[in-house]
Amino acid sequence: MARKTKTWAEKMNAPDPHIELTDKAFAGIPPGTRMLISSPHEVAAWLRKHVAYGQTIAVPALRLALAKDRGAEATCPLTASIFLRIAAEAAWDEMEAGAALANITPFWRAVDPKSDLARKLRCGPDWIAHQREMEAA
Repeated sequence: MARKTKTWAEKMNAPDPHIELTDKAFAGIPPGTRMLISSPHEVAAWLRKHVAYGQTIAVPALRLALAKDRGAEATCPLTASIFLRIAAEAAWDEMEAGAALANITPFWRAVDPKSDLARKLRCGPDWIAHQREMEAA
């Protein structure tokens, strides 16, 4: 029997953030580093709280800020990107269901329109670029 694919909202309910001590080098993070494994909810909440209208943040800076907030030295780059995508797609679903743009996670402030992630998102890179332009005006 095939498993039902989870919705983006269901994927938001990932395990709580936690810190792991790296035992080997990983994605430029040396062994012995306190590395945060965040969560989609934490990424979304951080963006809503810290990245105001008209501002943007690069994903590496977002990862560093998340780590600092949790007392870690780094945030896992792989899971951070996955969780940012989950938060973005869940926000897009909310918007398509009628939520005002001001009431959803402002993922476009962290997703570079030229990035691979932007091309994967249903909104697409053009929408992200347009939204950034609208906020910069």
